[in-house]
Amino acid sequence: MPEKDFEQIYNNYRKNQSEQQENSSKESSDGQEEIVAVRKNDDGDIIAFKTNTGRELDYITALEEAKSGSLFHIDVFHKYGRDIIRSEPDGIKENNLDNLPDF
Repeated sequence: MPEKDFEQIYNNYRKNQSEQQENSSKESSDGQEEIVAVRKNDDGDIIAFKTNTGRELDYITALEEAKSGSLFHIDVFHKYGRDIIRSEPDGIKENNLDNLPDF
């Protein structure tokens, strides 16, 4: 069995991921909105979102729109017994929901 070059395979993966990020960051297709700012409560929990079109969404509305695919670069996952919104993991800290500006 030939020996795999794990480092080369990983480097190829990272290169392809970077190219995909560049392409997807240039366009939010199909009319999807992008989250550009967040509102947090006193505990630092995100409670609302503002989109690039100026809409302000409460957490439940944003959750439903994320599930339907209406929000660009947003994932929904189940943890702590509930659905949670997070930005797609792309290795860019600046676009993580926690790092977005407040509104």
